[in-house]
Amino acid sequence: MKAAVRAALGFRSHSGWAALVVVTGAPGAPVAIERRRVQTADPRIRGSLQPYHAAKEMQLAEAEAFLDRCGAATQLMAETAVREAAAELAGKGYAVAGACVLLGSGRPATGLAATLRSHPMIHTAEGDFFRGALKAACESCGLPVLGVKEKELIREAAAALGTSADNLQRRAAALGKSIGPPWRQDEKLCAIAGWLALRELR
Repeated sequence: MKAAVRAALGFRSHSGWAALVVVTGAPGAPVAIERRRVQTADPRIRGSLQPYHAAKEMQLAEAEAFLDRCGAATQLMAETAVREAAAELAGKGYAVAGACVLLGSGRPATGLAATLRSHPMIHTAEGDFFRGALKAACESCGLPVLGVKEKELIREAAAALGTSADNLQRRAAALGKSIGPPWRQDEKLCAIAGWLALRELR
């Protein structure tokens, strides 16, 4: 039986959804083989796209219960998406070696009450909410996962891959040719994240 080919997942999260790019190949010759949009907010829960913004208008106990409900739904959706992606890739002869989730740079608040009193902290918490769900989903599916701050991705990936930042970004832009447009900043950063995971997670 032919051995499965290693692949890795790169994620960039937004409010209620995430971009995903799958990268395979040797560390020096990566190939992007798939991209997709992953939904991470349950449309049946009003306010789930921006849960901390919605929770701001609630009493603290109500806000905690609401965020728990959104968190459970988001976690389930993220896990389902990761499992489905891994299963589909396995059916095509690929074995997912791991994933990389791009992280934010904001400082987490010390507690929910403090978070809901600060608009910048609400944005930070919301970003962490969805990114954390993706990271936990990968771990739940048995995948090794890297968490790299988005602002540091280019520098870290260039160093790990032994190339310059400019060359890395040119190659990331070129990776989209194999699967066609759209190939925006989301996809480019996801491809670099997947490429880094492919190199680092062995």
